[in-house]
This record gives sequence, C-alpha cells and structure tokens, in this order.
Amino acid sequence: MSTFKGVIVPMVTPFNRDEDQSINYDAGEQLVEKIIAGGADGIFTFGSNGEFHVCTPDEKIEFSKFVIERVAGRVPVYVGTGACSTREAIDMSKRAEAAGASALSVINPFFLGITDAQLINYFTMVAESVKIPVLLYNIPKATGHNISAEVVAEVAQVDNVKGIKDSSGNMDNLQSYLDASKGKDVDVIVGSDGKISAAHALGATAAIAGTANLITEVVVNLWKALEAGDAAEAERLQGEIEPIRNVLHLGSTPQTLKRSLELAGCPVGPARYPVTGVDKGVDEKCLAMLDHYGIAHK
Repeated sequence: MSTFKGVIVPMVTPFNRDEDQSINYDAGEQLVEKIIAGGADGIFTFGSNGEFHVCTPDEKIEFSKFVIERVAGRVPVYVGTGACSTREAIDMSKRAEAAGASALSVINPFFLGITDAQLINYFTMVAESVKIPVLLYNIPKATGHNISAEVVAEVAQVDNVKGIKDSSGNMDNLQSYLDASKGKDVDVIVGSDGKISAAHALGATAAIAGTANLITEVVVNLWKALEAGDAAEAERLQGEIEPIRNVLHLGSTPQTLKRSLELAGCPVGPARYPVTGVDKGVDEKCLAMLDHYGIAHK
C-alpha cells in the first residue's frame, strides 16, 4: 500500500510586496483552494518551489500549520523539514508533526559534502525523532550531492521512512531507487515534471509537480491517463506540460512560476530575495503561455 500516491503539489509560498516580503496568508488560502479544486492528491509546503531555503523555521511551521488548518483533511499535507544541521531538521520535524503534518519531506544536507555513513546517520536520526512518514528528497542540482541507492537501501530499513522523491531527472537513478526499495514499504516519487510518464512506467507511485501550482488539472489528468493505461492521452498531456516548463526555464526557481500565477490572478507575489523580479520580456512569454492553456489573466 503506497503512502505517497497521485499528484502532490509543492505549493509556492506567497509573499507580500512589502519591505520584509512577509508571507501572504490570504493568497495562501486562495492557492490551497485552487490546488484542491484542480483535483490534486496532496499539498507539500516548503519544498524548492516553496522557497524553504529563504524562510525562517518559525515562518515554515506557522504557514504550514495554516495550510494544514485550511486543507482540513481534504488531502494530505506534507511539510519540508530538512536542513544542513541535524539538530535543526529534528526540531523542525517534531514541530511539523505537532502542527498536524501528514508526512515530512527531508532534503539531504547541502553546502558541505558529507559521507554516505554521515548521510545515513542524518536521515535515521531525523526519521526516528518522529512517528509520521518521512520522504527523502534528492535534488542533486541544488544540493551538489546525489543520494546513492546504497543510502536509500540502508535508510529504508527505518520503520517510518516511506519514500524517496527523485528530482535528478535521471531515469537510471530513479530505477536504482526502485531496486533499492524493492520488498520494502518505500515509494519512489518523481520530482521532474518532464519525466512523469517515464517514471510512472518504471513504477513511481506519485509525482511532486511544481507546474501543478498553475496547471493542476493538466497534471492530474496526465496521472489519471497513466493509471488508466490510456497511452495516447498520457502522451498528449505529458506534451501539454512543455509550454509552462519552457517559461519556467526563463528564471530562477520559482521566479517565473510565481509571476505566471500572479498574472493569472493568484497574488502569490515575488520570489524572495536574493531572487529578484522577472527579466524584461518574460511577462509577454508568461501571458502567451497562459493563453495556450486558456487561463484568464489580467
């Protein structure tokens, strides 16, 4: 029985356009309702698109608690609690569990390279500090380190480690995680929106898809087509993710995604500094992309 299934949306964290770029709770509520109305199977706060790396621990817990309360059990809510410091990751994980998180996403420490033995120790200590399911998060382009299949196999023995999200975009890597977790109650989840169909074919149980902040229904319908074995419809819908992916490549994560949501009437504000506003000419490309999907804009 999979713990993580379907389309999980790593929601962007809305900010006000004030001096502190404070969190905009009203926009957060609007985005939660949009995502749920689009048929998503889960919401994930403070992943990469949620800008976990530029938010304080208190901001992350308070906003996640707000999201959990607004969702009110309609879908599971996962919270990103990983950190460079094991102590901080444990503290965050305990606080997120107390706030009502359904599960935790734990990124590997970044900045300093650590050994596999140290990484196993980190994941084990964090997972054993809580009772709810834990999802490991692999995104080597951001952390500078690809979690090895050997680490996954070892950490999969911890009772509440229930999955790994792979955002490497490398299907051989994803397959190595599937092999490492075989016979264990551990799901493999794809975090690369352009590879959802390929990952599903290998055995991924879920997709954590940033594009689903905006085009929720497209990604949800893609997953439904894959589950139903409708290859032609799945191929069409996988292709339908490309127009937004082309726009997202025009800026730093999640700069152009947030701008596109803003233009579509969801006031999520800017990405937080040091990421600045979108470059000149990007708005026109965002608007053309919204037109492609038939999304009304201002």
